Amino acid sequence: MAIDLKRYTPARVALARTGHSVATAELLRFQLDHARARDAGYVELDAAAITLPHTLVRSAARDRATFLRRPDLGRTLSNESRAQLACGRYDAAIVIADGLSAPAIHHHALPLLEALLPRIADWALAPLTVALQARVALGDEIGEALGASMVVVLIGERPGLTSPDSLGIYLTWNPRRGRTDAERNCISNVRTEGVSYDLAAHKLHSLMEASRMRRLSGVALKEDAPLLLP
Repeated sequence: MAIDLKRYTPARVALARTGHSVATAELLRFQLDHARARDAGYVELDAAAITLPHTLVRSAARDRATFLRRPDLGRTLSNESRAQLACGRYDAAIVIADGLSAPAIHHHALPLLEALLPRIADWALAPLTVALQARVALGDEIGEALGASMVVVLIGERPGLTSPDSLGIYLTWNPRRGRTDAERNCISNVRTEGVSYDLAAHKLHSLMEASRMRRLSGVALKEDAPLLLP
């Protein structure tokens, strides 16, 4: 019995063909998805759309074009932004960062926070930070400047042909400049067609609790959240 693979995945499988070529409809769909993915990387984050009270900071990349060409600048705060952050004593800092897909933030950051914040209502949270022209590692400097024990970065992931607005979550214990990706935990593909807000918040809360208890993150910390029952 033939199986219609398209029922199970948005990936490009079982493409219709005309002779030796891909059908025109498939080619046009590919070109549209490619354009959406490419354009997502150039969209500027509308910080005003983040309706929760927040501190707005910027990386050392002065504009979007520089950010895309110079990943290193996206990992460092601008001098003006560094002066905005006051050190305290916090259990965690949450950073919303545009990353490589501002549409991911526009679509998913607030719904995710709505699912997460009730779960960590008893945590001492640093003031919410929104970061422009930001790479993941910028969260380390922000968390360090705020005096937070851990930092959680919600960031637009690299756009894909079927996922131009995918949100990623990165958790780092004891954030400071120079942390590596091996010292972070990641929850990827948070979006309507991927990992749900409730499930992502459930997994993130479990990681945050384990990180605080064991005082570490990254490859030494495994995600073992219990099943989320309906």
